[in-house]
Amino acid sequence: MKFNTKLIHGGISEDPATGAVSIPVYRSSTFHQHQLGAEPKWEYARTGNPTRQALEKLIAEIENGTDGFAFASGSAAIHAVFSLFSAGDHIIIGNDVYGGTFRLVNKVLKRFGLEFSVVDTRDLAAIEAAVQVNTKAIYFETPTNPLLKITDIQAVADIAKKHDLKTIVDNTFATPYNQNPLTLGVDIVVHSATKYLGGHSDVVAGLAVTNSKQIAEDLAFLQNSIGSVLGPDDSWLLMRGIKTLGVRMRVHHENANLVYDYLTSNDKVANIYYPGNPESDDYNIAKKQMRGFGAMISFELQPGLDAKKFVESLQLIDLAESLGGIESLIEVPAVMTHAAIPREIRLKNGITDELIRLSVGIEDEEDLLDDLKQAFDKI
Repeated sequence: MKFNTKLIHGGISEDPATGAVSIPVYRSSTFHQHQLGAEPKWEYARTGNPTRQALEKLIAEIENGTDGFAFASGSAAIHAVFSLFSAGDHIIIGNDVYGGTFRLVNKVLKRFGLEFSVVDTRDLAAIEAAVQVNTKAIYFETPTNPLLKITDIQAVADIAKKHDLKTIVDNTFATPYNQNPLTLGVDIVVHSATKYLGGHSDVVAGLAVTNSKQIAEDLAFLQNSIGSVLGPDDSWLLMRGIKTLGVRMRVHHENANLVYDYLTSNDKVANIYYPGNPESDDYNIAKKQMRGFGAMISFELQPGLDAKKFVESLQLIDLAESLGGIESLIEVPAVMTHAAIPREIRLKNGITDELIRLSVGIEDEEDLLDDLKQAFDKI
């Protein structure tokens, strides 16, 4: 099946018990076992649930993996993946990651003995130089949050294979609609499915996908042991969102291109971060490994202009955390999503106090542009 067909008919698209084309929400916390010790298919809902299983098979299929795992949030999925490693293991991590990932690494995982080196994963030589005897994995986002940096996935995967390392890619910003890291040699893909996959700002969820049977066995054990699984109602909502990912992303892309063109022509904008910028150093890599550039745009106002006044002047675009919903959302990372990162580290990585991150929604293009114009007129 082609991608857009897989979104609708992939995974378990029909309830085997009834033939329902919408998988039912199985809310049962436990299941009747007809034989003692017979290893039934379903026993306890933390271990497995038919609704969650349908979602997990769907995300595995659209990410070109073999096994998928659904968690209670994107952070829970990332935590489970990092739990594959042990005290004393070293992991190379990208320097431009979501603030919650930074917090998880520095406030939680380091306390349990995991070691990390932070590098710009676009710099392949820096990755090679960071490899140690105890290095076990490379973790990065592409595009990154919030500066939309692009890492050459296949090149990093090749380095990892050379050193017998695992590669883990957060594919939240791109979505499987735009890129499939597993196809490029990555071992694990993670998503904050709260974002584009859910698409309607009404569910919090995380996903992990692999094409390694050993990793799948290990993740299944951790998912059950740690227990931060996605419930059946949220699993159903997420499947419903995924079914419309293709049609939504087409409009997201169209609107993002128009907003990008508008921002490039606005003399109140100092810098724009967007993978579809032909003048960007990352453009050729993005074009090579992505089918589209996504709908996230970050930008900085000219010095002296008030970012706070700008975002508060918007009437249609919501000042809110998160991204990837049908509605356009705007935020200031230094104050909101990346506030957990100390200011000196944010500035070193290019996240200024004036940086604004915009998730372009699927509203009418004229309304979006009018809202931006009116806000710019007020600063």
